Amino acid sequence: MKVLLASSIDPGTVARLREAHEVVTAFGAPEAELIAAVEGCQALVFRSGVEITAGVLDAATDLTVIVRAGSGYDNIDLEPVRRRGIRFIRVPGPGAKAVAELAFAQMLALARNLFWADREWRAGNWVKPMANGRLLTGKTLGVVGAGNIGSRVGAMGAAWGMRALGCVEHPTETAARRLAERGIELTDLDRILAEADFVSIHTPLQASTRNLIGADALGKMKPGSYLVTLARGGVVDEGALRAALESGHLAGAALDVHEREGNGNVSPLAGLPNVILTPHIGASTSDSQAEIGQIILECIQDAVTRPPDLVPGVEDFVVIGA
Repeated sequence: MKVLLASSIDPGTVARLREAHEVVTAFGAPEAELIAAVEGCQALVFRSGVEITAGVLDAATDLTVIVRAGSGYDNIDLEPVRRRGIRFIRVPGPGAKAVAELAFAQMLALARNLFWADREWRAGNWVKPMANGRLLTGKTLGVVGAGNIGSRVGAMGAAWGMRALGCVEHPTETAARRLAERGIELTDLDRILAEADFVSIHTPLQASTRNLIGADALGKMKPGSYLVTLARGGVVDEGALRAALESGHLAGAALDVHEREGNGNVSPLAGLPNVILTPHIGASTSDSQAEIGQIILECIQDAVTRPPDLVPGVEDFVVIGA
């Protein structure tokens, strides 16, 4: 099978793929390069940081399987996938563990002013008298988008001794029971914004969530609270967030995803001392990527051995590794 890797994945997985398949790499390439690279490929593997456009998919006339090595699908045009019945597989589970842990790490770093204290001491400034932080224990954690990742964050908060609240796009009794089993109370967005000391965002980027956390939502947040987002750039209005931070309404924020990503872009929040900025590294742990890599190998092998008439299309939205 000819496989296009449109994103960098676990090196061990790449080596094993090359043992059995023809592998073409075009990591994060622009559309024109992807169109050239995808010719004759039966499989496509990608992560974030690359756009899989309709033009790319239309050029991939032999494509039978697409593997999203993660959870999001905002960077692929799904219309051609549905139309042609190409098998589309997401692998959200391994990365979800890493993203949830980073969210919690960012909350701890914000609460204890770790990055500021580190910078000051490196400069020779013994700031112990000024380095008063806050506990997470006993505080309220609000999870916006309490799905695969968000529910993990909420469960970690509950285990830490936090009161965990969560909201989902389509609340049901089943969702409430599922979250309650993890120590999370299902509620609505407005209550989360009003009561949470830490708000952690984990929604996909779609029409209903673009600028979901804008000036209005930020104004409803509890004074002195913190915002953490590992969702997608565009869910949080960064201009409105900057205003909320500069006014002192929010105590701090941590962002792993940004409206503009990639080399040469500078966040509008970069000059603020109470902000942590990381370059979309939520799922970037060697453990998670190795686990995703093993699933990719299994998916490619399955595509080789499975008759085309038994392969479902994207309507089935195959999700494995969860």
